[in-house]
Amino acid sequence: MGIVAPNGIGTEAFWKATQSGDSVLDRVTRQGCEHLPLRVAGEVRGFDPGTLVEERFLVQTDRFSHYALAAADMALEDARLGRADYEDDPYSVGVVTAAGSGGGEFGQRELQRLWGQGPRYVGPYQSIAWFYAASTGQVSIRRGFKGPCGVVCGDEAGGLDAFAHAARAIRQGSRAMLVGATEAPLAPYSVVCQLGYEGLSTAEDPERAYRPFTDKACGFVPAEGGAMFVVEDEAAAGRRGATVRAVLAGHAATFTGPARWEESAEGLAHAIRGALREAGCAPEEIDVVFADALGSPEADAAEARAISEALGAHGSKVPVTAPKTGTGRAYCAAATLDVAAAVLALEHGVVPPTPNVFEVCHDLDVVTGDARACGPRTALVLSRGQMGSNSALVIRKGPDSPG
Repeated sequence: MGIVAPNGIGTEAFWKATQSGDSVLDRVTRQGCEHLPLRVAGEVRGFDPGTLVEERFLVQTDRFSHYALAAADMALEDARLGRADYEDDPYSVGVVTAAGSGGGEFGQRELQRLWGQGPRYVGPYQSIAWFYAASTGQVSIRRGFKGPCGVVCGDEAGGLDAFAHAARAIRQGSRAMLVGATEAPLAPYSVVCQLGYEGLSTAEDPERAYRPFTDKACGFVPAEGGAMFVVEDEAAAGRRGATVRAVLAGHAATFTGPARWEESAEGLAHAIRGALREAGCAPEEIDVVFADALGSPEADAAEARAISEALGAHGSKVPVTAPKTGTGRAYCAAATLDVAAAVLALEHGVVPPTPNVFEVCHDLDVVTGDARACGPRTALVLSRGQMGSNSALVIRKGPDSPG
């Protein structure tokens, strides 16, 4: 896997900050956002796309694709998957990503040129750089992947749904799939679009802006970044000498409609039961839950109820965490960053804490303060979208993981 996140670029930096419970939420600094009601977000800092991506790809793409291209390189290096491994059959490797906000920064710049200078000043890449499928297209072109390629438009839950699409492609004969999601929703145009979300937090204090599962919950703060993964058959990875970090065991998804949080409890519970069933996993086998943690009272109550209904008595005992409270909610990419954190938690035998959350007002064992050493072997990752999508993914500890 490869990671570009507000709390670190690369797996090692990301895990160090996540395990420590560091919060990097801060005031929004993107130019043009100063006068907008959104005050706090999770920005990726120290990322220089020019050192990671060729110029010809940079000029064709938005920031969200820059993150994807860089994370894809990290994932391929981690998997030891080079051109020599698929040049005999480039149609055997594909790409699937999820995207929500698209290339807002690029699109805004070109539209400003159109409005201020005229159509002759609009670049030719305006037609593709803003598009939600841009990252899938550019990653596949840059790497020569000609296998099944697509983009999941499944609301924020699409970040988990993309893994199911990748797994299906492997079962149907693909050799490997590059899968994930990255977002860059902090351009002024993108922020204005988000202001319509009832759950968006406009609090000014970074330590109080995003506190799910507490009586101080006032919504979520957005973030940028994301993660990419190489998904493939275990035997194929083994033959190449790659380390199998985790196993995708089961997935399920449902839809319950926009902001219908009462109904979403039943829908999310149904998705959890479906993922457990596909994984052949009993509720009591789940060692940690990476919560969606939307941060609004109604949504948090619905998620707590869904965990309780799907896991039974085990639901109030299993450790629950939401590392995204320290980095922000990166829409579709939030789920992929949770998957990355889950994989690393299984590898290191600890559950990372939930930053900025202290007094929980739901019947959940939310891990706060410090990381908890409990040797988890199976993780459940949850994701929901603003428009009503619900998704659940079961991940098992990889055979090559330490311990």
